[in-house]
Amino acid sequence: MTPFRDDSDELFPDPVNARAEIFVSDYPTAVTPADPARLDTRPPLFVFRVDADGPAGEEGTRRVLRALRRPLDDRGPLVPYALVPATEEPVLLTEQAGLLLENGTPRHMTPDRYPHFAVVRSLVTHIRDHPQQSVGGYAEELRRHACDRQQEERRGLLGHLPRAASTDVSPDGGDLKGWLLKVFWLSFTCHLPRWIWSRRISRKVMRRWLGGMREAGGRRDLYQVMAHVAATQAPRLRVASDERRREQALQTLEKLLLRALLEDLATPRTGRYLPKRRRRTARPVLLVEVPPPGADGAGRAERFLRVLHELRDTAPRPGPLVIAVGKPSDALVAELGARESSLSHAATALGSHDGTPVAFTFDGASLTGPGLPIARVEPYRRFRSSWRTTTSLLAGAAALALTAGGIAADRIRDGGDHSCVGGTASVADDARARPVPLRGKGWYAGALKAITDQNRRAEAYAAQGRDVRTVVAFVSSPPRSEDDMRFDGTIPELRGIAMWQQQLNKDAGSDENTVPLRVEVRTTGEAYRDAVAEARKLVAEVRDEQDTEDHEKIVGVLAYAQSRDETRTALQVLGRAGIPTVGTTATANEMLAGEATRSYWPFTPDNGREARIEANFAHGANIVARHGDTDSCTPARRAVVIRNPADLYSRSLAGRFVSAFPGTTRVFDFNQEGDFGPQPPDGAPALTDAGVLAGQLCKALAEEPRSIVYWSARAKDFTAFISAMDNRGTCVDHPVTVLGGNELTNVAQTGAYANQLWLRLYYSAHRLPDGHESLSAETRQFLSRYDAFVKTYGAGADPWRQDGHSAVSYDAFHVLSDAVNQARSRDERIERRSVLITLAGGIAPFNGATGYIAYAPDVNDPPVDKTLVILRQLGTEPQAVLVCGAFDLGESSREQGLPCVP
Repeated sequence: MTPFRDDSDELFPDPVNARAEIFVSDYPTAVTPADPARLDTRPPLFVFRVDADGPAGEEGTRRVLRALRRPLDDRGPLVPYALVPATEEPVLLTEQAGLLLENGTPRHMTPDRYPHFAVVRSLVTHIRDHPQQSVGGYAEELRRHACDRQQEERRGLLGHLPRAASTDVSPDGGDLKGWLLKVFWLSFTCHLPRWIWSRRISRKVMRRWLGGMREAGGRRDLYQVMAHVAATQAPRLRVASDERRREQALQTLEKLLLRALLEDLATPRTGRYLPKRRRRTARPVLLVEVPPPGADGAGRAERFLRVLHELRDTAPRPGPLVIAVGKPSDALVAELGARESSLSHAATALGSHDGTPVAFTFDGASLTGPGLPIARVEPYRRFRSSWRTTTSLLAGAAALALTAGGIAADRIRDGGDHSCVGGTASVADDARARPVPLRGKGWYAGALKAITDQNRRAEAYAAQGRDVRTVVAFVSSPPRSEDDMRFDGTIPELRGIAMWQQQLNKDAGSDENTVPLRVEVRTTGEAYRDAVAEARKLVAEVRDEQDTEDHEKIVGVLAYAQSRDETRTALQVLGRAGIPTVGTTATANEMLAGEATRSYWPFTPDNGREARIEANFAHGANIVARHGDTDSCTPARRAVVIRNPADLYSRSLAGRFVSAFPGTTRVFDFNQEGDFGPQPPDGAPALTDAGVLAGQLCKALAEEPRSIVYWSARAKDFTAFISAMDNRGTCVDHPVTVLGGNELTNVAQTGAYANQLWLRLYYSAHRLPDGHESLSAETRQFLSRYDAFVKTYGAGADPWRQDGHSAVSYDAFHVLSDAVNQARSRDERIERRSVLITLAGGIAPFNGATGYIAYAPDVNDPPVDKTLVILRQLGTEPQAVLVCGAFDLGESSREQGLPCVP
């Protein structure tokens, strides 16, 4: 194919009825979103097929690629991107893509270092170019070669030191001066640095990703792994006549190299006050030309896409936005599972999390017809000066600060604010004499009775000729004991659903445009183990509803309260069937992936946002009691993370917290059943005994007293841990600070930990507690309705008045009912597809019990800037110590600063 020419007048094709204007509008914001937190999403692979042959197809491909490149470049790259043309050199397309990204740094932006890509590229190219050398001692040869390439390319400190080859021209060993030079000087300036670097990069690569790949074969040294790969693939590479076997070898090498590049393209820490820290502020973009099958470069382009698709489930977030344009083979499209769609759906996928590859075909007419311009990208941060200028300014400022600090140190022995966030009290201070008595069966039955009463009311409306529909609420099993109630939020969730149904049906009495709704509560077993089977059962029912009464027709689902592998799969089932689903308190980012993006709208902030806020809070707020002075506190410098790797919620939240926490971390895997799933490659100890965990934790706290315990496992395991700390803990003579997720709210607010004098407990929630000065009028109204509901359908003291689960399900049902009402205005039959279209377009914003609710159009993200609260549990009531997001109309995280906006 002919070389690319830079024609800035090229416009994006505008096929008839394809809604290209939506894609043209969303493409720049997907690359450089206004909210940098959105960079944590990972869009699916896009395949734009060109339906034209010969020169017309080549020119059409180039037009689309130029149109996609044009907004990324303005006499120099605005964001890191690579437009990879179809050639046969180099053989591995990843090599060319990585080099283009590495050399295409935007102006004044410190280049990404690409340490993984650089070392793996040097090893892969050596194996590919010298297949005949893969014999004994090859691991040491690869080690030397990697060091040589590091120095040739002048990377890091090693690139500025003498090369090993300089020993060839050193003085003869018989001369004393030459002997000293060879033994001492070169040892410290050449051999030792090379040895340190090779060991360090080997450990880094193996621990981060290579150690968990099948190709590693259990080996722990990078060069031994690559020598084994060479020994396996060299026979295939040497047989030039067997193209199929050679392609298998190249695919293995491409996989290793691409995995290394994706590791380097994970979100870097921004510079803040360090001028030469990596400062990428946009999503990297890869534009790949795909020639027709059999043409030059077709094989390597298709190999790259095939390997990319294979790695997407294991590669770190967010990775690049990859758009392939051309004429891929039908076999490749089928292998990728790319779903043909419109450009409007492709635009929606730009803002989604993972998902099935998206395909769109440009017909010949659109490739030669008029087009649409794509606006230049606008990174949320542009660097106007070089890092050297910034360094000079900061160095001067630092000198002045040190001088002032030295003077101040003479006057102030121990300056700074060390007051404890939320006070110095433990969960035992001012606690009840005993936990609130729980009446599980009665409270559960009361919530169901309230829903049954409202169902009768809705059916009465249907008998009068009103449009009435049904919503399904998937919950876990009814509580069988007090412990079940403490560890599960089903009762508060059902109360919230019943309360909004009550309000909705009441409003329908005077508002003819309000659609009354019935609610079918369907249980899915303990810990949602039957979620997939129940979802399939529902899909079968809605496919065969011809004879169903209108008021019994299902228009949506409320689900799920927990992020588990079972509930994630159930959302895929509902997504394939196109059943509108609004989430309640499931927070794992992984819940919104694949087919779920067709019909699932989460309601609460995802784990990525929660982990970033909690990590910044822990590292920046005074929450750890100082040794020797329990009335003063300091920020955490280390986080001891307790994770259950077999649980989707736990491993998702823990992984994102570890990545976001600025200090050091240590991870323990804890599961009382002994199920640890596929072991992560970080080598965390796997523990089944809570007593052993307590002992290990106390040792970790003794090593670094300025540590918090970050708890991402379930509440049941947390309660076992608390008991073990009481019975065996050796560190409960000093306050221990625990920070956890929303999972702990149910049990913490029942008073289960009220006798723990050593426990300082913080956890996340989704609405402001009663008594907070910023409580909105709608939240106060919700609390009034909640009190009235509990008085009618409950009995005795209620422990969950401050719990956010009921408010979340109340507002989530509000979202779904609004979607049904708005769908009715355009579709009198109120079909599920109409509800989906309404949700996709964004429902009208409203002030809810959990804050201001506004969904962005054309994306499946949680509500924009959704409220997240960190509570400090005291003896009787929780206290809000941090409030982030739009807890009321006009509030914004942007104005709240750190830790709400990292």
